[in-house]
This record gives sequence, C-alpha cells and structure tokens, in this order.
Amino acid sequence: MSLALTFRPENFDDILGQYELIEIFKKFTALQKLPHSIFFGTAGSGKTTFARVVAKEFGLDFYEFDGGNFKLEELRKILDNYKNSLYKPLIFIDEIHRLSKTQQEMLLIPMENYRLILIGASTENPYFVLSSGIRSRSMLFEFKSLGAKELETLLLRVQEKMKFSIDKEAKDFLLKSADARAMLNLLEFVLVLDEKHISLENLKKLRNTINSEGVSSKDTHYILASAMIKSLRGSDVDAAIYYLARLIDAGESADFIARRLVIFSSEDVGNADPNALNLAVSTLDAVKNIGYPEARIILAQCVVYLASTIKSNASYKAINEALNYVKNNEALEIPNYLNNNHQEKQNYLYPHDFGGWVEQKYLSKNLKFYHSKGLGEEAKLLDNLYKLKNHKA
Repeated sequence: MSLALTFRPENFDDILGQYELIEIFKKFTALQKLPHSIFFGTAGSGKTTFARVVAKEFGLDFYEFDGGNFKLEELRKILDNYKNSLYKPLIFIDEIHRLSKTQQEMLLIPMENYRLILIGASTENPYFVLSSGIRSRSMLFEFKSLGAKELETLLLRVQEKMKFSIDKEAKDFLLKSADARAMLNLLEFVLVLDEKHISLENLKKLRNTINSEGVSSKDTHYILASAMIKSLRGSDVDAAIYYLARLIDAGESADFIARRLVIFSSEDVGNADPNALNLAVSTLDAVKNIGYPEARIILAQCVVYLASTIKSNASYKAINEALNYVKNNEALEIPNYLNNNHQEKQNYLYPHDFGGWVEQKYLSKNLKFYHSKGLGEEAKLLDNLYKLKNHKA
C-alpha cells in the first residue's frame, strides 16, 4: 500500500498548507471560472495533488503529462476526442519548464481558444523558463513548502489509520523531512521493518541523514539561495561557498543556481567589474551542457569570483529610478531633432563630426538617474565621459 496515494487529498479541505490558494480556488469553483494556471514552488509542495483536486472539484477529466517526455501528438488525440463536446479536458504538465520553445508555442492556440484548461507545474521561476505567451495566458501561483505544523498533522492522520507508536526522537526526525512525499515514503518503508513501532534507529537505517533529501520546510531553496546571494554581496567567500554546497546537496538544479549568479553579477557587481557578467553567463551555458557532479566546480569558480570582486549597484539603482519616474510622471516630449520623422531632424548634431561628443540636449527636462561612486572599472567609465566632454577637436 502506497501511503502517498492512500493519504492524497480528495478535496480542498483535505489539503495541508497553501491556505491562500485554497481560498482563491474555492472562489473559482463557486463561480465555475477556472483560468490556465502555472503552479511553481519547491518539489513536494503539493502542486500535482492540488491540480488533481482542482480537476475533481470542477468535474474535469484529468490528463497528466511529464514535460520531459511530452508529445504533442498525444495532446492532439485528446483534443480531438473533445472536439464536439461541451466539456474540456484539464491538461496537467509536470515540469512544464522542460518543454521546448516549439512545444510551448503549440499550446498557445488551444489555450487562447479554451479547448483545454492548462495547469503547469514547475520548480523553476516561470519568468525565467516559460515563454511570455504561456505566462500572459495564465495565472501564476507560488506554492510554499509545508511547515512542521502541517507535516505533524499529516503524521497524526497516518498514525491514526495505521495504529503505530513512535518515539519523540523519531517524530522529530520525520518532521525534518524535505516535504510530505519524502516523509510518507520514509514512513511506508520504516513500517515494513516494524509495523507497530517507529524508532529513530530504524529511520536512520533507511535514511542516515535528513539533509540529503533536500531542503526542509524551514530551509527552502529560496532561503538558501537568498543566503548565498547575501553572502556574495557581503564578499564572504566561505559563506557563499557553504550555501552553494547546501543548495547542491539539497538537489537544487545547476541552472537555477547559475541564473541567480547571472542576476547577481549585473545587479550587485555591474560595471565595477564587467567581466563578472561574462563569467556568470558562461557559467550558465556551461552547466546546461555539463550537469552534475562536474557542474559544482564551475559554479564554485563563479561564486568565488563574484564574492571576491569589487561591486557596484549603480546601474541597478539607475534603471529602478528611471522606471519609477516613468510610471509616476507624464511622458517627456522628445526633442524634435531626435525624431527622424520630424522636419527639424536636420538640426541634430552628429557627435562624430565633433570629435565624439558635442553639447546637445537629449531630454526635454534635466534628469539624473545614474550616480556612480567610481568603483572599480566604473572609474574608467567616468574618466571616459570626462575626456569625451572635454576633448578639443
């Protein structure tokens, strides 16, 4: 008997955690309006189970696919069966981020025409891995890892049904499981060793360390990733390497880690060391082709470099200030001589004709967004600007 299947929730009230999402989908159910949805979050947070419950509550036929083995022909056959039906299928694609660009594009028309209801699940951030077409047609819902309270509730449900006793140490060990699925899997096999009593000794025979199973409910990959980024920002090489090791040991994908290093290299290092972005992008490309275990070496090299190099967030702050201004103020008039469709375009002064720079207004209002402290290579950029503007032709 599979405990994961036996204790799989049958309705919204059976689901542990995800309380905000439950309330949202109960309202969708009441109004019989169900959007295409992307569920994203840590492995084992209940995305597949939630999708099954949604299908049951809406009375929809449920079809499950794996993104790594998805075949468009199989989807076409399903849609053909519903061509003249008032009903529509719920298509659930686990690991939807593994679909190719072509496969994602092929989903757009049936999604647009509502020939199906799509629910995709991913452990990756959809903004990084899914096309804008998929995202714009879907609602995005983040799933949180179950906390110790929810895992304890589930453990009590199993204990009431299976009628076993458990030591306090064994209970504490179980509640440190990465997720409900990991805990139920461990419970299922420890009960094979002794169906009446669960001891810490037997648990450790099956799983010597809880950490290798992934990140726990209190230590999600988002928290570990954040700790790594903050360590990089603080130039603590050893702390950054430690959190990188934790992420790798927890089973985090090399792509996920590398993408965050790319973001960090631009946001926190910027033009103080432009090579940081080159290295981070190369790291992302490399780990996509290499994979674990060797990818750990590539990630470590990049982490050490980013932690050690000089840093500046001047560009990051500049674009944020500019966006804030654009959102909260009327659009500025573009000077006529910058507009190729305006008759005054001949008044535009071509900088190359003046030795590389000529005094000329590019904004109709004096604005300042970029504030450099001259850190690292940014000092050279400031020097370049000074030389350009003071060059004697």
